[in-house]
Amino acid sequence: MSVGWGLLQMFQTAKLFVERRTVHYFGRVQGVGFRYTTRTVSAGHNVTGYVQNLDDGRVRVIVEGEGDEIERFLAEVAERMSGYIRHAEVHKSPATGEFDGFSIEH
Repeated sequence: MSVGWGLLQMFQTAKLFVERRTVHYFGRVQGVGFRYTTRTVSAGHNVTGYVQNLDDGRVRVIVEGEGDEIERFLAEVAERMSGYIRHAEVHKSPATGEFDGFSIEH
């Protein structure tokens, strides 16, 4: 019984470090491979979520993972797509755990 309790405590503690970020990118971010690049970058990071074009010309990224890992992921996306991003708005919230991987949504 104590082993199961210990695993539960470890799981709950680990979940405390998992975060969610919703990022809206502005600029010339559609039609330039932004979604494909973001999904490719995600493969090198322990993150889940999706990337999606919005009707108003922005791109939305919803990403979940440990805070430091999300920061590294977003920094790599920003570096690779720097010529297209004019501005990004980031909103931090608790993770939901709803994603199994990282995908392109339509």
